[in-house]
Formats: sequence, structure tokens, C-alpha cells
Amino acid sequence: MSSNEVETISRRGLPWRRFVIYAIVLGVVFLLGLVPMWLTARTRAKERDEARRELRLSDMENDLSAAVINARRGEYEPARQATSSFFTALRAQCDVTTEPSDMTRAQCDSVRSAMDQRDELITLLARSDPASADRLTEMYVVYQKTMSVPSQ
Repeated sequence: MSSNEVETISRRGLPWRRFVIYAIVLGVVFLLGLVPMWLTARTRAKERDEARRELRLSDMENDLSAAVINARRGEYEPARQATSSFFTALRAQCDVTTEPSDMTRAQCDSVRSAMDQRDELITLLARSDPASADRLTEMYVVYQKTMSVPSQ
């Protein structure tokens, strides 16, 4: 082979090599930008999930406290609706089978007796019985004590 033939062959192979090198460099640069963004997104997703968890628990507490306040003021229908909403959310948290619960098993066991009073309490509210305010207050205290225990 003459030197011209070697030079021609090496020139033909050179563009493919450049292409491969550029592709590798581009892939490395892409990964250098992707990895930090992925780590940041993962961190933000965990923070978002924790905020949603806290919001769901806060909404449950707000429903129960609204029921207590409404019952104390003699507004039994809004109190009944808030109580029903609280018990629905509480049952969803404690009877969860497919997704993780926001409450621990110990917390659910602590409020299990309160969940058994659901029908009786809603009946008292439907009848506009003033004793329902005291029962709701007791339930709120039990719920507060249960939820003040660290959940994780």
C-alpha cells in the first residue's frame, strides 16, 4: 500500500471516529446535567409527599375541631357533616390496604374505639342533642393525644 492509499483510508475512517467521539462527549455532558436535576427532583418529590401527608392529617383534625365548635354553638347539621367527613377520612387511613397510610398501626389502634362511636355520635348530632358536643370534645382530646405521639 502506498502512503496515499493509507492517507485516504484514514481520512474515510476519521469522520466516523469523530462522530462516535462527539456522541460520547454529548452523552457524558447530558448525564452531567441530568443526574443533579434528577437528584433534586427526587428530593422535591419526597418533600411534596411529606407535605401532602401532613395536609391530610391536618384536614382530618380540622374536620373534627370544626365539628366540636359547631356542636358547641348549637349548629348540629354542620357538626354532623364535619364529623362524618372526619370519620370517613379516619377509616380511609386506618383501613388502607393498597397504599401506605399516613397513620401508624399504633395510632389507628388508639383511635379504634373512637371509630366505633361513629354511628352513635352522628345520631346524637342528627337529633340535635347537646351531649354530642361533650362527646366530640372527648374524641378531639383522644385524637390529639394519639396524634401527638411521633408517627415514624
